[in-house]
Amino acid sequence: MVDMLEASKKPTSIDQYIAAQPVSVRTGLEKLRITIKKAAPKAEEVISYQMPGFRFHGILVWFAAANDHYGLYPFPKTIDAFRPKLAAYELSKGTIKFPLDKPIPVKLITEIVKFRVGKNLKRKR
Repeated sequence: MVDMLEASKKPTSIDQYIAAQPVSVRTGLEKLRITIKKAAPKAEEVISYQMPGFRFHGILVWFAAANDHYGLYPFPKTIDAFRPKLAAYELSKGTIKFPLDKPIPVKLITEIVKFRVGKNLKRKR
């Protein structure tokens, strides 16, 4: 049986996700959200795996806040394609970590999201 209190804490929208985060990271999360929306204006906002994401013919990216970074989750093959441009950031198989104390790289994120749009459109055909 699902604990009703626990279930009620799970966000069902990006607005709820951001509102539940510490005040110190909300501006950065909104910046990520706006950047992704501008790069993929036809994408739909979703909550998937309890994280905010964007879908356009499949998932484009997820994003989230952690203790010391914002995470962008664009799939491993995307990280591989952008590896030279991501040299300044900590990476894992499917994650790009942007430090909380540094500016969010809007131009780079825009490129990544547009790349993912192209991949999803190609896969759709």
